[in-house]
Amino acid sequence: MAATRYSSNDLRRQVGSPRSKGRENKDTLCRNILIYGNCRYEDQGCTFNHDQNKNPPPQGDVVKKAFNVDSPSFTPASQQSAPAKKSTLSSQAASAAPFTPRGVGTPSLPQTVEPSVFNPAAIREFTPQNYDISNTNTNGVTQDNGLYNDPFTAMGSMASALPAAGQFNLYAAEHNALTASGAQFYPQHGAFPTAPLQPPNYHLYQPFDTYRQDLQPWQRATYDFFMPAKMREEIQRKMFATQQVMPNSGLPQLERWHSLFPLDTNNRKNTSSFGYPSWVYKAQNSRTGSHYALRRLEGYRLTNEKAILSVMKEWKKIKNASIVTVHEAFTTREFGDSSLIFAYDYHPLSKTLQEQHLQPAHGNRYRAPSAVPENVLWGYICQIANALKTIHSNKLAARCLEPSKIILTDHNRIRLAACAILDVVQFEINTKTVQELQQEDLVKFGRLVLSLATGAPPAHLNNIQAALDSLGAKYSANLRDAVAWLIAPPNPGESKSIDNLISGVATHMTTFFDLSLQDNDEKQFHLAKELENGRVARSVMKLMTVVERGDLGGTQAWSETGDRYQLKLFRDYVFHRVEADGKPNLSIGHMLTCMSKLEAGVDEMVALTSRDNETVFVLTYRELKKMFDRSFNELVKHSKTGAPGANN
Repeated sequence: MAATRYSSNDLRRQVGSPRSKGRENKDTLCRNILIYGNCRYEDQGCTFNHDQNKNPPPQGDVVKKAFNVDSPSFTPASQQSAPAKKSTLSSQAASAAPFTPRGVGTPSLPQTVEPSVFNPAAIREFTPQNYDISNTNTNGVTQDNGLYNDPFTAMGSMASALPAAGQFNLYAAEHNALTASGAQFYPQHGAFPTAPLQPPNYHLYQPFDTYRQDLQPWQRATYDFFMPAKMREEIQRKMFATQQVMPNSGLPQLERWHSLFPLDTNNRKNTSSFGYPSWVYKAQNSRTGSHYALRRLEGYRLTNEKAILSVMKEWKKIKNASIVTVHEAFTTREFGDSSLIFAYDYHPLSKTLQEQHLQPAHGNRYRAPSAVPENVLWGYICQIANALKTIHSNKLAARCLEPSKIILTDHNRIRLAACAILDVVQFEINTKTVQELQQEDLVKFGRLVLSLATGAPPAHLNNIQAALDSLGAKYSANLRDAVAWLIAPPNPGESKSIDNLISGVATHMTTFFDLSLQDNDEKQFHLAKELENGRVARSVMKLMTVVERGDLGGTQAWSETGDRYQLKLFRDYVFHRVEADGKPNLSIGHMLTCMSKLEAGVDEMVALTSRDNETVFVLTYRELKKMFDRSFNELVKHSKTGAPGANN
């Protein structure tokens, strides 16, 4: 085997600092001292210097080497005794006012640095120009502790210091003109009447979240933007019923009423309620265009015009949520006889309590109707008591408290639907006082509740005591006592009033009131979402009037030139997006968000690409909004009708 080139002693791993070739490096500081703080080979032959206090070699030696362990270590500039280097900033920075922290209130320190050195305290402080801060220590706010800002105090102070322009347009594209004389928009009310301090610079699609439906996470992506399908279907059915007509119905056209549509579900003539056969129609008023419910009394002859004038004058004053409002009464011969007609508010798809609770279940005449739940009965009691409270307070009587004359307009929502009729019909033959009629109202009220609880019509309640005793098996004693008190005659020398009943059922009144508030919160939540949808729909309609339009004002292909071309690309970006595989993207959230940002004019950037990928625009929504407004205003100038809604 060939001999090795090096001896075995030279092949061993070298430890410690590198061996020096001579004694000329004895003053060089050992690298281990610089790196580790000590040298473990100091006593094993390391020839480098291990004393850190020894002076470094002359500067000339350091310059000759690219890297020298004897180079001076880094020392912060604030700890060096050498003078600071000259700043490259402008000399005007030295003459700036010293910086003083807000709220501290200490006098500024004297300037001790050299004029050429940059001093941050010399920069002038920014001061808003819209309000005076001469009497405050901070941004319009007087500080109590000198350290922290109180936002509520700041709101009042800044509002009082704003120019008295009166009202401010929160939807203005340029907020710098808010203080101008023509910037008045909405009056401010509430606890802070002068608090439009910082108007929002955009409004995105954000319905409030006080009410949430029980939806699964994968369902909330779409349903959160719209009202529930069940509520929407119910409202659509009511709108359809309002517009429903019957061609060739044979019904006459009255003086101010047309498109009569029968609302009775049976053709039986019943004279038990008013003494005359009655019919109900839906009709549209030719003057107002609104729909009303007309109740016709067949064969009635009016002998005293004062009956209609005096009675209707009093009943028109009644405004109560549990009473169907009556508007007018008149006579007509258009039906081939002398008829008396009352015009009421129209509530589409409403049912009477008799149709809802006293008809045989599922159309089976041999099967008794199902029992009404107690909480539903208490809801009816509270609503009827509310109606009687208003009627009796105005020195009137309801007189017609029957299941067939009380309508159910919504879920457990009832209204008295035949008020004022008996007052007109029995105007001359009535011999009872108002107090007596009000006592009869309470008795009829009790028989109505007893009829709903037992499932028997009021005319079939022959044994009242037996019917009251049967309530104990299905309902609470409180309900039975309330019904018994209504039906029983008053004690000698005393008179019952609706106020006594309300005091006795106050607990159930508060329960019903709480349920009403919850229902109102739910509807308010859905209304807020539809408010946003309506706003977006108006923006979409305005956009569609601009894009794809032909010639306008002598300009050929008007929508392909100027600002309209960018709006056309924006239309494709919002509604014609595709995925990477070419499939259409139908994200409703993307559409609503983009249209909201366009209307708000946010500063977010959006890239618009033509369909041939040859043209790309990178614009902000604020710029697109200005283009949108200019294009639509140009349409308005060439339009004969003006802007939509301008004549309303």
